[in-house]
Amino acid sequence: MLISPLTDRRYRHLFSAQVIALFGSGLTTVALALLAHQLAGGEAGKVLGFALALKMVAYVVISPLISAFIQHFPRRAILVTLDLLRAAVVLVLPWVTEVWQIYLLVFLLNVFSAGFTPVFQATIPDIIKNKAQYTKALSLSRLAYDLENLLSPMAAAALITLMSFNMLFLLNTVAFLISAALVVTISIPDKVQHNGDLSFWSRANQGMKIYFKTPRLRGLLALFMAVAAAGAMQIVNTVVYVRTELDLGESWVALAFAAVGGGSMLAAFSIPFILKKLSERQTMLIGGSLMGVSMLLGLTLPEINVLLVLWWLIGVGTSMILTPVGQLLTLSCQESDRPAVFAAQFSLSHACWLIAYPLAGWLGAQFGMTVAFGVLGLTALISVGVAAGIWPKHDQYELEHTHEANEHNHWHVHDEHHQHDHEGWEGPESHSHPHRHTAVKHIHPFVIDDHHSRWP
Repeated sequence: MLISPLTDRRYRHLFSAQVIALFGSGLTTVALALLAHQLAGGEAGKVLGFALALKMVAYVVISPLISAFIQHFPRRAILVTLDLLRAAVVLVLPWVTEVWQIYLLVFLLNVFSAGFTPVFQATIPDIIKNKAQYTKALSLSRLAYDLENLLSPMAAAALITLMSFNMLFLLNTVAFLISAALVVTISIPDKVQHNGDLSFWSRANQGMKIYFKTPRLRGLLALFMAVAAAGAMQIVNTVVYVRTELDLGESWVALAFAAVGGGSMLAAFSIPFILKKLSERQTMLIGGSLMGVSMLLGLTLPEINVLLVLWWLIGVGTSMILTPVGQLLTLSCQESDRPAVFAAQFSLSHACWLIAYPLAGWLGAQFGMTVAFGVLGLTALISVGVAAGIWPKHDQYELEHTHEANEHNHWHVHDEHHQHDHEGWEGPESHSHPHRHTAVKHIHPFVIDDHHSRWP
């Protein structure tokens, strides 16, 4: 069953914390769009585009630095602290009266999210060890993000008929506090880092090095551009298209956001079954193609019912790309490098959004929705084509390769490359010491690490 990972108490509490925090964040997404429209009217798309670009700056620049800095601190304390800081920032949003204040608070909020999300994602495979269970856990995690896109807008649509949209910010504050309380109730494994002798900047760069030297991850980055192109059009321009172009009420804005979540949720439920028939590569390329085609269909400038269908299809495609990501990252790095690689993925994927968000806002404001649909739809399809070319069609996890003889210092572990006797001088665990490798040719699951500096 898809919900079987929830039998693990630690994962159950982490998943619950994720659902509640994302539900609150979804309320803030709708409230922020309405706040931008209140302050800027028809220029709301440009305001949202720039605010969300600042969000991506925080993710792209801050995430690898935070990951390198906090990797030796207790994970539970990190997650709780960042939840509390996020709650404090959201609490201020109801009193915003100027556009620049939106920019500042959105940036601060996402500085803290840039630290929280990679740590959270890298923790799950340390709790759920079984591969089949981990695949299901990834689907559940994707469903949590879909709850943000589906249930939050639906709840927001109902709540704003009863209260000011500013109250949604206060509800998000409560959600972050509940999330922190749930994390406090469990123990989270704190992994011994085997790259502890590296400098701060070397640790910060480690994940990027692995990412760019792994073909499947370079292909994955191209697919993230497709997700960003379609997603930015939907997130930035929905409020303008629905409120200004179609002249419909605020509740339709929330329902349009919910349509994306509905499609994404259906796909996330189906991914464990789809991956039994198709490879990750095939699944993700199909999802990207679906998003690009749906965007180009927007050139017809559809009425609201057709728009909801197109947004639903974009949600399906998004989930087909994003749900298998954790599995790909876990299979593409050593366990000790996992936090750095997850942080690199978080940063690089959001670099795509950094391009797409302001582009979507600028195109919509300057040239209209037809141009925005066309340019971003073509961007999505071209990105899928690039991914198909970069990511090997017959991608193998076990590769035969040759090691030259070499000697180096390493953080002490016993694994397939480091089996040795202790002589008594090395010191207590954990310690670093010289180690010599003889020339060898062998086959095993291949990842970029200290012993494999280039793809064979």
